[in-house]
Amino acid sequence: MLVLNGKEVSKVVRASLIPRVEKFKLSTGRVPHLAVVIVGDDVASHVYVKNKKKACEAVGMTSTIHAHPASITQKELNDLLKKLNADNGVDGILVQLPLPKHLSTDEVLGIISPEKDPDCLTFKSVGYFFAGKPIVSPCTPAGIMSILNHYGISVAGMNAVVVGRSNIVGKPMAHMLMEANATVTLCHSKTKNLSVHTKQADLVVVAAGKAHLLGKEDFKQGAIVIDVGMHGTGQGQKLTGDVRFEELNGWVQAASPVPGGVGPMTITTLLQNTCLLAEKRASQTL
Repeated sequence: MLVLNGKEVSKVVRASLIPRVEKFKLSTGRVPHLAVVIVGDDVASHVYVKNKKKACEAVGMTSTIHAHPASITQKELNDLLKKLNADNGVDGILVQLPLPKHLSTDEVLGIISPEKDPDCLTFKSVGYFFAGKPIVSPCTPAGIMSILNHYGISVAGMNAVVVGRSNIVGKPMAHMLMEANATVTLCHSKTKNLSVHTKQADLVVVAAGKAHLLGKEDFKQGAIVIDVGMHGTGQGQKLTGDVRFEELNGWVQAASPVPGGVGPMTITTLLQNTCLLAEKRASQTL
């Protein structure tokens, strides 16, 4: 079984970003800048944000963290986002989700400028994406496509199943696979006899959000399996995915592990998208 190593792919992509960032710096006098807004004290979210900042700095980009208590009001959050929109030194704005219940995610996504949306979550960004004219593409699906491309796996003509219909992964993943000429079935929590669908697929992307949901018996021999799930188990918080990865060896053609599969490429694609948005903005002002 070929292990689709997202860490290795990420290293290659990040290495290609370093001269790109340097070129941007030479032409503009600054480096691409990602502003990350985090509300509340969720430990996992703060770890994710620190990892994003570290990844930015590793390729020569800048990242600033705007951390606020869960008591922040909607107006205060909206005012911060408007300030970041107006700051010409900020190229990407990322609001770490989920937000506390008293804050409106829809309102936030309605404020962030699409030209500064590296996650492709604002309504205009999503519209352009599904119209086939993306400003940038959603980070996790685009990262998955980068992994497949790195290993020379073409999805054209494949029967593909996507398990999960979230706006962040499932729906855009199905769209990107269709754009790459796969025939796609989108399954979800109300799908009857899920394994009937997954067993027929050449490629299965599992983003169900349920630990250990699928195993060897759910895939046909020789299939390609991409696991997007990430779950902490036990006191040591060992990470596992939606797929029972250890069962797949000797059965499927290729599979991505958790951790070390899709996760690293999600962050790397965020860097790519921020750099691309910076380049687009600079080209309009130079």
